[in-house]
Amino acid sequence: MPEARFLQLSPARQRLVRILQAINFGELQSIPVRDSDPIFDDSSVLLLDVKLDKDDVPRPELNLADFALSAELVRLMSLLDELKHGKIQCLEVRAGLPRRLVFESQVLEPISTSCR
Repeated sequence: MPEARFLQLSPARQRLVRILQAINFGELQSIPVRDSDPIFDDSSVLLLDVKLDKDDVPRPELNLADFALSAELVRLMSLLDELKHGKIQCLEVRAGLPRRLVFESQVLEPISTSCR
Protein backbone atom coordinates (compact mmCIF):
# COMPACT_ATOMS: atom_id res chain seq x y z
CA MET A 1 0.00 0.00 0.00
CA PRO A 2 1.50 3.38 -0.98
CA GLU A 3 2.20 5.82 1.82
CA ALA A 4 -0.14 8.76 2.34
CA ARG A 5 1.49 12.11 1.64
CA PHE A 6 0.76 15.68 2.69
CA LEU A 7 0.26 16.98 -0.86
CA GLN A 8 -2.44 14.35 -1.47
CA LEU A 9 -4.66 16.01 1.15
CA SER A 10 -7.35 18.57 0.37
CA PRO A 11 -6.41 22.21 1.13
CA ALA A 12 -8.63 22.12 4.26
CA ARG A 13 -6.87 19.01 5.55
CA GLN A 14 -3.45 20.48 4.73
CA ARG A 15 -4.40 23.51 6.80
CA LEU A 16 -5.39 21.23 9.69
CA VAL A 17 -2.03 19.43 9.56
CA ARG A 18 -0.11 22.72 9.46
CA ILE A 19 -2.09 24.03 12.45
CA LEU A 20 -1.34 20.84 14.40
CA GLN A 21 2.36 21.22 13.60
CA ALA A 22 2.36 24.89 14.61
CA ILE A 23 0.49 24.24 17.87
CA ASN A 24 2.92 21.50 18.82
CA PHE A 25 1.23 21.04 22.23
CA GLY A 26 -2.37 21.98 22.96
CA GLU A 27 -5.91 21.42 21.69
CA LEU A 28 -8.24 22.37 18.87
CA GLN A 29 -11.89 22.67 19.86
CA SER A 30 -15.22 23.18 18.11
CA ILE A 31 -14.11 22.46 14.55
CA PRO A 32 -17.05 21.80 12.21
CA VAL A 33 -16.58 19.02 9.65
CA ARG A 34 -18.39 19.28 6.30
CA ASP A 35 -17.95 16.80 3.48
CA SER A 36 -15.17 15.18 5.56
CA ASP A 37 -13.11 18.40 5.67
CA PRO A 38 -12.44 20.51 8.78
CA ILE A 39 -13.85 24.04 8.57
CA PHE A 40 -12.18 26.72 10.67
CA ASP A 41 -14.62 29.49 11.57
CA ASP A 42 -15.36 31.96 14.39
CA SER A 43 -16.46 29.13 16.69
CA SER A 44 -13.12 27.29 16.37
CA VAL A 45 -10.89 27.48 19.44
CA LEU A 46 -7.14 26.95 19.75
CA LEU A 47 -5.59 26.21 23.14
CA LEU A 48 -1.82 26.25 23.47
CA ASP A 49 -0.03 24.25 26.15
CA VAL A 50 3.26 26.04 26.85
CA LYS A 51 5.84 24.65 29.24
CA LEU A 52 7.74 27.48 30.82
CA ASP A 53 10.72 25.41 31.95
CA LYS A 54 11.89 24.39 28.46
CA ASP A 55 11.59 25.24 24.78
CA ASP A 56 9.37 23.17 22.51
CA VAL A 57 11.08 21.57 19.54
CA PRO A 58 9.04 22.20 16.37
CA ARG A 59 7.99 19.35 14.09
CA PRO A 60 10.70 18.65 11.50
CA GLU A 61 8.05 18.50 8.74
CA LEU A 62 6.85 22.04 9.45
CA ASN A 63 9.07 23.56 6.75
CA LEU A 64 8.77 20.74 4.21
CA ALA A 65 6.52 21.10 1.15
CA ASP A 66 5.64 17.39 1.19
CA PHE A 67 6.18 14.48 3.56
CA ALA A 68 4.77 11.09 4.47
CA LEU A 69 1.89 11.29 6.93
CA SER A 70 2.36 9.71 10.35
CA ALA A 71 0.12 6.85 11.43
CA GLU A 72 -1.80 9.25 13.69
CA LEU A 73 -2.53 11.62 10.80
CA VAL A 74 -3.59 8.76 8.53
CA ARG A 75 -6.00 7.54 11.20
CA LEU A 76 -7.37 11.06 11.74
CA MET A 77 -8.00 11.42 7.99
CA SER A 78 -9.79 8.05 7.95
CA LEU A 79 -12.02 9.16 10.81
CA LEU A 80 -12.81 12.42 8.99
CA ASP A 81 -13.77 10.36 5.92
CA GLU A 82 -16.21 8.39 8.10
CA LEU A 83 -17.54 11.42 9.98
CA LYS A 84 -18.50 13.32 6.79
CA HIS A 85 -20.58 15.91 8.71
CA GLY A 86 -20.24 16.69 12.40
CA LYS A 87 -17.94 18.48 14.77
CA ILE A 88 -14.56 17.88 16.32
CA GLN A 89 -15.24 18.75 19.95
CA CYS A 90 -11.63 18.35 21.04
CA LEU A 91 -8.45 17.30 19.24
CA GLU A 92 -5.49 16.89 21.57
CA VAL A 93 -2.12 17.70 20.04
CA ARG A 94 1.22 16.48 21.40
CA ALA A 95 4.53 16.99 19.58
CA GLY A 96 2.61 18.38 16.61
CA LEU A 97 0.59 15.19 16.12
CA PRO A 98 -3.06 14.39 16.83
CA ARG A 99 -3.20 12.13 19.90
CA ARG A 100 -6.81 12.09 21.07
CA LEU A 101 -10.06 12.98 19.33
CA VAL A 102 -13.53 13.66 20.70
CA PHE A 103 -16.10 14.22 17.98
CA GLU A 104 -19.81 14.82 17.62
CA SER A 105 -21.94 13.04 15.04
CA GLN A 106 -25.63 12.66 14.37
CA VAL A 107 -27.16 9.46 15.71
CA LEU A 108 -28.44 8.79 12.21
CA GLU A 109 -24.83 8.71 10.94
CA PRO A 110 -22.93 6.59 13.46
CA ILE A 111 -19.17 6.28 13.12
CA SER A 112 -17.79 2.77 13.03
CA THR A 113 -15.46 1.73 15.80
CA SER A 114 -13.22 -0.25 13.44
CA CYS A 115 -10.53 2.43 13.62
CA ARG A 116 -10.21 2.07 17.39
